[in-house]
Amino acid sequence: MYAISIVCRYLVAAVGVMIACQSLGFSWSSVQWLVAAMGVGLGFGLQEVFANFVCGIIILLERPIRVGDLVTVNGTTGFVTRMQLRATMIMDYDRRELIVPNKKFITDDVINWTLTDSVTRIVVPVGIAYGSDTMLAQNSLLKVAREHPMVLSEPRPEVIFSKFGDSCLDFELRVHIPNRDHYPEIVHQLHMAIDREFRDQHIEIAFPQQDVHVRGIEPIIESLSGSRLAPRRKAA
Repeated sequence: MYAISIVCRYLVAAVGVMIACQSLGFSWSSVQWLVAAMGVGLGFGLQEVFANFVCGIIILLERPIRVGDLVTVNGTTGFVTRMQLRATMIMDYDRRELIVPNKKFITDDVINWTLTDSVTRIVVPVGIAYGSDTMLAQNSLLKVAREHPMVLSEPRPEVIFSKFGDSCLDFELRVHIPNRDHYPEIVHQLHMAIDREFRDQHIEIAFPQQDVHVRGIEPIIESLSGSRLAPRRKAA
């Protein structure tokens, strides 16, 4: 209905201009050359505006985005609040309004999180210390996922032992939620629950570590030791 109302508004405006011209006595034969010249000039000078205008019509007809959809464009994620023929308004999580030319939605890569399916996956990476019980860690992560009320049972939660990291054993908890509206809040709650569960199970969450091996330091140590002993020998 929103797209139909926008298109009808512009059609009514165009018909109104035509009727007004006829009422004033302007005929097409008398102004066609002027209109053609103006069209060429506007085509060169306002080609971006015309491109956005045409892209706006395509968006309203194809509906790849709709009012209320959650989209990501130019690295900004927000909800579509208003659609016009030249630009689309997006409000991000900080309630800032982003005015995006319609051409961006046709020529650039755009993510629509709610176009056909609002279900979203969350991936929570967790690193545990070497020597920890990996099976216990997997069961603890699955327990946290199953106990969260916003986590869907289908697709079911899963835990992946992704790799042996430099300082830890890297796991990933993968869950699905009904929509992305509360994404940051759910991530926060999962982090808090994982930390609490790991403390109860005595599973250590690893922190970055690095061993430094210095080669050729033995001669330096011997030289320093010899310089310290020399004054004592002289005193003796």
